[in-house]
Amino acid sequence: MSAHLFPDGSSFPSPGLGTWKIPEDLTPKIVHEAIEIGYRHLDCACDYGNESLVGQGIKSALDAGLCSRDDLWVTSKLWNTYHEPQHVRAACERSLADLGLDYLDLYLVHFPIALEFVPLDEMYPPGWTAGKDAMSPIKVPYSDTWKAMEELVDAGLVKRIGVCNLTTSSLRDVLSYARIKPAVHQIELHPYLTQNAMVRYCQEEDIAITAFSPFGADSYLPLDMAGENERVLTNPVLLKIAEAHERTPAQVALRWAMHRGTIPIPKTQSSQHLRENLDLFEFTLSEEELAAITALDQHRRFNDPAVFGENAFNTFYPIFD
Repeated sequence: MSAHLFPDGSSFPSPGLGTWKIPEDLTPKIVHEAIEIGYRHLDCACDYGNESLVGQGIKSALDAGLCSRDDLWVTSKLWNTYHEPQHVRAACERSLADLGLDYLDLYLVHFPIALEFVPLDEMYPPGWTAGKDAMSPIKVPYSDTWKAMEELVDAGLVKRIGVCNLTTSSLRDVLSYARIKPAVHQIELHPYLTQNAMVRYCQEEDIAITAFSPFGADSYLPLDMAGENERVLTNPVLLKIAEAHERTPAQVALRWAMHRGTIPIPKTQSSQHLRENLDLFEFTLSEEELAAITALDQHRRFNDPAVFGENAFNTFYPIFD
């Protein structure tokens, strides 16, 4: 595996395994197998509703002696309904309990969206509905949530904190008041959404980037949030480059992401794809190939609360311009 090195010398393994939408009956097996073949980075979240199952996979791998806890990097995320400072620690502790861990390597604020609190014993995870037929936004300054995130580091519950789905101006604002700066920014990033300015800005600020949905439309087709004609992995440019290297288009997309210094976190439920997504280090892409893939940018964002929130929950909540 490759790794992003932080200033303190610690490493952030790449690629990681995304755990969103892995079928529940397969989750423990996939996580165990991923660790067995060499994955050391697991990307999780309260909202995925499967952290206890991921925890089962981690436990079985550790019990089998496949690695030590210190060898793993486990990320989780604070959900929208827990942005009020008094709820942040309880949400983190619930993720820790479900994962069966004493600490998280990274805890992220999932979206810059604050929703009405839903008690953990009432509905967990509460998702976007906040227990009602629509999202229920509330006013919580992001700076208040961030201060509570910093207190998790102070308490030893998490090693690092970070953000997700921010604009460059929003991220710059966080940096203006953060006592503990974000270590990581997780964003949607693929050849149809290259986010060149964000990548450059984060690199200049020494903030690592994890790239979710590195294959673009594939995760969103079953949700009717993308069309078949928008599939990145059938683009002729990727197909041609993949053929030249005797690799799959998915491997080319992941290698491109890593060449840019970002850390992709692909999800899969296939043993074959688990191995393919990790087998990225025996080939490199030329500058011409990298440029050709980057030129595919369409500014196409598949995961946009302004779109799916209004369609599904009758609430218009834009976070991107």
